[in-house]
Amino acid sequence: MNATRKIVNDPVYGFITIDHPLLMQVIAHPYYQRLRRIQQMAFAHLVYPGAVHTRLHHSLGAYHLMCNALMELKNKGVHITPEEETAAKIAILLHDAGHGPYSHALEHTLIKGLRHESISQLIMESINRETGGQLELAIHIFNGQYDKPFLHQLVSGQLDVDRMDYLTRDSFFTGVSEGVIGYDRIIKMLCVWNGELVVEEKAIYSIEKFLVARRLMYWQVYLHKTVLCAEKMLVTIIQRAKALIGAGIKVAAPSEILNFFLQEGENLKIEDHLEKFCQLDDFDVMGAIKSWMQHPDKVLSALCRMLVDRQLLKVRLQAEPFDPAFMAEQRAITAKAAGITEEDAGFLVFTGEASNTTYDPYEERIQILFKDGNIRDISQVDNALIQHNLSRPVKKYYFCYLNPAVAEKLF
Repeated sequence: MNATRKIVNDPVYGFITIDHPLLMQVIAHPYYQRLRRIQQMAFAHLVYPGAVHTRLHHSLGAYHLMCNALMELKNKGVHITPEEETAAKIAILLHDAGHGPYSHALEHTLIKGLRHESISQLIMESINRETGGQLELAIHIFNGQYDKPFLHQLVSGQLDVDRMDYLTRDSFFTGVSEGVIGYDRIIKMLCVWNGELVVEEKAIYSIEKFLVARRLMYWQVYLHKTVLCAEKMLVTIIQRAKALIGAGIKVAAPSEILNFFLQEGENLKIEDHLEKFCQLDDFDVMGAIKSWMQHPDKVLSALCRMLVDRQLLKVRLQAEPFDPAFMAEQRAITAKAAGITEEDAGFLVFTGEASNTTYDPYEERIQILFKDGNIRDISQVDNALIQHNLSRPVKKYYFCYLNPAVAEKLF
């Protein structure tokens, strides 16, 4: 029996093979296993009940697509050493390891100004020390510092295996067929030209479908107005808890780890508390929210009850920013209905913006390789669906507010 080879049965791709001792070591690490306890799509399940898959599902799926992409490139004569192959697989396995509770929803809220990619890097460096430097190459690939750029582009780019998996997986679990992409055809058409990742001309329509599917998934799923509202309510709950703590009012979470970040999250150095961060997950946050449903602060307890019971704030979307005078009027109405101050009503009536870009040629170009050897950006291909006008971000402004009739019941 081969102890260095395991298979995982994935509902999207079937069997995924893990066949290297270092890969097994990374997957078995507590920092990686924590991804089982972090939802991939935060509160999307409040709209799409099937969307309860985790970051671990996504990580293994992206790893599987990375295996397929590397095999395809090697079959086309691209020189990839066994060490580079293992390193690229580790880089994709750990690319999202730095996500905090509820993934993107709470990013920058628990710990100010810290992106999950920075924590993923710290996690890689920590495991690298534990394994005697065996993740050195994976870290260079993850950072884009290795002399084969296509390996980094497979991990992070406009056409990376991360995006291919989350579109495929999220559309599978939500049932939103608009997100389905031809990931297998795209992978078959990948090539390397001057060290960069390019795509054969035959895949143009598959790439266009991929970009359009991503746009549709953002507006139909990730930025769906109810999903957006629930995630902003989560952020507001944490902000309210922190504001109360700052005012000297006791707000205790059942989790000591979460308590630590609520008290210290404004100015701590994550490097000094990485192990604590890697014990933090969705369960800590939801446990706190359920506990705070009984908190004496009316605003905090109301927000928590609404989120747990799915009695969400009302939400409106529009193309233009909301008028500050209108916002002030709505806060005054809510304050009166709930019997709270207008300042406190700001936690129940708020606005913000959501934006998405279909294809940004300034970020990381998708290069098409033509039969005559020419290389062109997808947005410059004749009769292409993806033109430069799709490179501009589409913005929508949201307004979340409490129905005055509901305010009277809650308060």
